[in-house]
Amino acid sequence: MSKISWRQTLPLVLAAFFVAGSLSNIVAPRSIFEEYLKWGYPHWFHFVTGSLELMTAILLARARTRLWGSVLGCTVMLAALATVIVHGEYAHGVAPLFVAILSIVVGWIAWRKRLVTGSIAPA
Repeated sequence: MSKISWRQTLPLVLAAFFVAGSLSNIVAPRSIFEEYLKWGYPHWFHFVTGSLELMTAILLARARTRLWGSVLGCTVMLAALATVIVHGEYAHGVAPLFVAILSIVVGWIAWRKRLVTGSIAPA
């Protein structure tokens, strides 16, 4: 029986996180919808966030597009972090910061794999 490494598991766990995040943003229960409005975003912006998170999950799920998924995921999480910091909700910044760091780790692994295999060209 082969062992599954954390390098194989982490991108899929991260993808699952982004799927859950995208669903909660696309469906947007009243609490999430009201947070977006409180932060000054338009009433439809939760769809943008949810769509970007879903795209991140799809890109992370495939090894060939994982680097791009990690870049998009990190960007989304840094935007979320900036939003909560600007509004003084520092405790809400822990999760986006942690996920951004995990996205950087996944991106670094994907980048190193491309360097080793010699496939630097866009996938």
